[in-house]
Amino acid sequence: MDIEKLMKAMDGIEGLLKSQAEKADGELKTLGKVSADTKTALDNLGVQQRELADRLLQLEQSGLAQKGGADAPESWGSQVIKAAGYQSFAGGHAPKLRVEVKNTLTGSDTNVAPDRKPGVVPGAYNMLTLEALYNAVPTSSNAIEFTKEASFTNSAAEAAEGVAKAESALTWSLVNMPISTVAHWIKISRQLATDNTALAAYVDNRMRYGVNRRVETQLAVGDGTAPNISGIFDAGNFTAHGYADAALGSTLKKFTLIRKVIADLWNAGYRANAIIMNAADWATMETEAMVSTSTGVAIAYDQMGPRLWGLRVVQSVGVTADTFAVGDFTQHGTIYNREGVVVDMSESDSDNFTKNLITLRAERRLALATEVPAAVRAGDLTPA
Repeated sequence: MDIEKLMKAMDGIEGLLKSQAEKADGELKTLGKVSADTKTALDNLGVQQRELADRLLQLEQSGLAQKGGADAPESWGSQVIKAAGYQSFAGGHAPKLRVEVKNTLTGSDTNVAPDRKPGVVPGAYNMLTLEALYNAVPTSSNAIEFTKEASFTNSAAEAAEGVAKAESALTWSLVNMPISTVAHWIKISRQLATDNTALAAYVDNRMRYGVNRRVETQLAVGDGTAPNISGIFDAGNFTAHGYADAALGSTLKKFTLIRKVIADLWNAGYRANAIIMNAADWATMETEAMVSTSTGVAIAYDQMGPRLWGLRVVQSVGVTADTFAVGDFTQHGTIYNREGVVVDMSESDSDNFTKNLITLRAERRLALATEVPAAVRAGDLTPA
């Protein structure tokens, strides 16, 4: 029997006690004494009331022990045992006890279920953009080897009749690009994996994102030293734009620099299709264009995002601030995928078996082969 039922039982007994007390008062007035039946009834009701009070005390003490004593809410039972006169009643010195119980209880009602919302509130997910600029093909090897044009001397010229023709020159280099592995791991409990499928799926998704987020950075600035990817800004994978501050005029220098680089690529035989930079740098450029009194800065927007000088502006978390690159990225290189993101689970790692843990490992294997470095020109966005 819970506290609420005990209180209802005590209310019922209190009503009977009141009725018997009124009967005893009437007998005293009319007969000068209380009848034996009435006295017996009062005694029995008093015994029942004390028994219920004891049970209330036991329930209350049990609840206090479970909830940490002083931190327990002020429940009905707690109010009863703290009431003035309770000790006299519990000791048999008073025939009845009346307590006015407050209707408002402090603490929480454990019988009310929380309004549980589905799913998991996620953390931040950066937009990953660089990989979409390249053609991607699968590979079954652990290295990519290709022949790349190293130099071309174009000596083509008009030739008079009977005169030796001009000789051009072509040289090649053999490039070997190893497949890199990007990976990380985390441990979760077996109970989580089996009991909370939504949370386990979220962990799986986060692990995959973590790998691809690192790939984004490696595609930009990986230095090619094993086990790193050789990224866009790695030495030898691009042509330096070669401009100094003095060549950029006095206003909107970043816009001028990028326009000159686009023209240089065109003259070299490459049709640029994107500009890549850090989001903070693009924000600075947009702000400069907005407050400038100069006209003719060609910023536009479409469903793909911002465009500058007709080219898509790709804002990447992997690109270091104050650097940029412009190029024909589809011609620049190819991403070779040895393995997409794979998430493996094992309970055989370390002491997982004895602790009921599972290790999740997410990894991906790929390489960026920069087959035509001249197709991208890059460098400082604010040159000296």
